[in-house]
Amino acid sequence: MITVENRVTPSNFIKNIITEDLRSGKVKEVVTRFPPEPNGYLHIGHAKAIWINFTLADEFGGKTNLRFDDTNPLKEDTEYVNSIKEDVKWLGYEWEELRFASDYFAEMYERAELLIQKGKAYVDDLTADQIREYRGTLTQPGQNSPYRERSIEENLDLFRRMRAGEFKDGEKVLRAKIDMSSPNINLRDPVIYRITHSHHHNTGDAWCIYPMYTFAHPLEDAIEHVTHSLCSLEFEDQRPFYDWVIAECDMQAEPHQYEFGRLNLAQTVTSKRKLKLLVDEGHVDGWDDPRMPTISGLRRRGYTPEAIRSFVHETGISKSQGLVDLQMLEHFIREDLKLTVPRTMAVLRPLKVVITNYPEGQTEYFEIENNVENPEMGNRQIPFSREIYIERDDFMENPPNKYFRLFPGNEVRLKNAYFIKCTDFVKDENGEVVELHCTYDPETRSGSGFTGRKVKGTIHWVDASQAVPAEFRLYEPLISAEEADSDAEVEGLETAEGKPEPSFLDQLNPNSLQILHGFVEPGLKDSVPQDKFQFFRHGYFNVDSKYSTPGQPVFNLVVSLKSSFQPGK
Repeated sequence: MITVENRVTPSNFIKNIITEDLRSGKVKEVVTRFPPEPNGYLHIGHAKAIWINFTLADEFGGKTNLRFDDTNPLKEDTEYVNSIKEDVKWLGYEWEELRFASDYFAEMYERAELLIQKGKAYVDDLTADQIREYRGTLTQPGQNSPYRERSIEENLDLFRRMRAGEFKDGEKVLRAKIDMSSPNINLRDPVIYRITHSHHHNTGDAWCIYPMYTFAHPLEDAIEHVTHSLCSLEFEDQRPFYDWVIAECDMQAEPHQYEFGRLNLAQTVTSKRKLKLLVDEGHVDGWDDPRMPTISGLRRRGYTPEAIRSFVHETGISKSQGLVDLQMLEHFIREDLKLTVPRTMAVLRPLKVVITNYPEGQTEYFEIENNVENPEMGNRQIPFSREIYIERDDFMENPPNKYFRLFPGNEVRLKNAYFIKCTDFVKDENGEVVELHCTYDPETRSGSGFTGRKVKGTIHWVDASQAVPAEFRLYEPLISAEEADSDAEVEGLETAEGKPEPSFLDQLNPNSLQILHGFVEPGLKDSVPQDKFQFFRHGYFNVDSKYSTPGQPVFNLVVSLKSSFQPGK
């Protein structure tokens, strides 16, 4: 297993619990698990849960299983299973064992029959809507189902017939028999089995009844001898039922559930239900769209596992549910890339410049460092000739005060090259400037020791004769408002189904993606997916894995160059 840059987790309440459990002998070996439901792709919030489970177990010489809580065949798919395994490995973690909840369906069924035999479960004929109605509210107790007092013999018979496939979907359910007047609504006879005649990705058509997540999850933990069942605070109210299942099902092992504050990132949706809606309705370019907060989306955009691990390490482990600024995540990817990627030049909104006094047909080369802060990255050569491209924003016909870039009669330095002065420009029929005419001063060659006059502006450029056409994809947050939501939507009849609230789609940022076409240095022509660069004045970019083709790179903006974020504040 891998910890964050070999750092241990800071002191926290879970770490203190584990330390005491080991000291007292209550626990001999720490066993945790990362238990995703394979009904979507992992997102940045899952990265924190992965880090907590794997790192804490590793610190104490324990082990962590990757377990898929695949109890709902209607929403699960092998695609999600494969993507989750890939993401966990990419983040740098190795699980001890790969498990599936479906591996334990037979034992779960036996435990359900045990509950019936103990008078702790019954088959109910109420519809889903009726069950909600009978359940009561947070201020009003629930009502007993008219089927609650069925005999043990009748319940066993009905449950076995459910198993045999005699009933239709939704016709009957198995409910735990606890307390319909409990102040904890999760103890008001929750559903623990439902009928679903659906093909399961792992068990095929072997079952037509499936355990509910809240019933299966504690059983899985007990079967795997998990010592510390770590989950987010949304499941705190479920803990009494978790303990009830362990006790009433006579499980040999007795795992305990501990809740931590989940990762809420500003302007970021992490509800898998909402993320799936974005994908299904075409608002984004798949689960790995670089605007998505999924691990695969962050990877495609250009984030590194080291940056993500450092980010979640910085957020720590606590009971609080604070909102983390998006700039904090961006800070860690800048820190990871600034010493590891070459610094090159790219023109995103090109404007041609003709240097009228430069010899036609001549090309010279400048040797520059790939990264001035990391000399070990070596040097490269860039060409320079009579025609170059600059950024359109680096010229103004009628500039305001304190504008130090190109305008008629003004002189600037071309980064790593010469001084040039604008002498004329050409407009098209629409009055838009399409070409500049400039002169250069050959005495001002970069690296020649020139110590003459000074200029206030320095602009970047790309040689037009060898420039490589490229596409640039610039991103803003997908959500305009500071949206922080939960993906801890506990599966089952207790939870409302259907599409998210209408306001969710109203918050989509129409400017979340901007596509530009420009040029990069010739050395970037053969760039391959996941190659990363810092483009002077623009930011850090990553070669896209979906749309790039040989010789025609597409660059995703990973993050801009500057931020006001300060770690520790």
